[in-house]
Amino acid sequence: MFKTRLTELLGIEHPIICGGMFRLGRAELAAAVSNAGGLGIITAATFPDEESFRKELRLLKSLTNKPFGVNINLFPTARKFNANDYIAISIDEGVQIIETSGQSPEQYMDQLKGAGIKVIHKVPGAQYAKTCERIGCDAVSVVGNETGGHPGMSEVGTMVMIRRAVENVTIPVIAGGGIVDGQGLLAALSMGAEGVIMGTRFVATQECPAHSAVKDWMQNATEDDTVIVQKTIKSPTRVAKNGMALRVLEMEQSGAGLDDLMPLITGTRNPSVYSEGNLDDAIWSCGQAVGLVEDIPTCKELLDRIMHEASVSLSRINSLKTA
Repeated sequence: MFKTRLTELLGIEHPIICGGMFRLGRAELAAAVSNAGGLGIITAATFPDEESFRKELRLLKSLTNKPFGVNINLFPTARKFNANDYIAISIDEGVQIIETSGQSPEQYMDQLKGAGIKVIHKVPGAQYAKTCERIGCDAVSVVGNETGGHPGMSEVGTMVMIRRAVENVTIPVIAGGGIVDGQGLLAALSMGAEGVIMGTRFVATQECPAHSAVKDWMQNATEDDTVIVQKTIKSPTRVAKNGMALRVLEMEQSGAGLDDLMPLITGTRNPSVYSEGNLDDAIWSCGQAVGLVEDIPTCKELLDRIMHEASVSLSRINSLKTA
């Protein structure tokens, strides 16, 4: 077991968080991660309305008595999404931990902290970690360019990003991007992070609601099978390198703007991939760490393995030390 400021802050056994994932961050996955000793998170933007979100929260509470969190998406979206409403429901349902992502959560901090909620904000750059500390976030997740989803405009990798963030702030730093195993966890801890956040690895678990075709693809993919799209519209997103992603890239190279791209990049296309297994029908988030995914374990099997691998790696390192 690794005791860190993050495990103490969140009341979890292992310093491992399943990050918020659009369409996939649902109760069964979140509960499985929490029950295995990590922090499971459901993603508010996954649900079409407030009532379905409240229903999912209640389902999650029936599936675990361990700490869990809610992701509140603050990215601009085509869909009407009122973060205040989802925050209010979270407070009403007794949520203790909220992960925000996208724009700064500063305007919501009084509401969140007034309810005694612990706030983790996810950022794509070490420089933004300072803002998180200034506005009162309890911890900050910092993701490098390897990450699936939104790596930001920077092309700096996780190794450098985390070291810089740890130097800049005193609140716990959570490392993300390229991490799937105990070796990655130990590396993050050695750089001064207090834990890790993973998305791609949790997609390839038995409890994740992604279609089996997605998980099969992930087992056979390499670290070169992702690509960043939407950089020309200042919204870079690392996704699986599939037919749709290559089509979007081609359009971007031809000068297409947001209006041209929107029919292809809209999240409304994702169910065709995640629910029906049509892998080329949409762009879908996937990090470079997919190249290290070799099986589809349960969340408990995965977390137990990660902690064992981290312990073995630590013993190996210690054995290398000379007097």
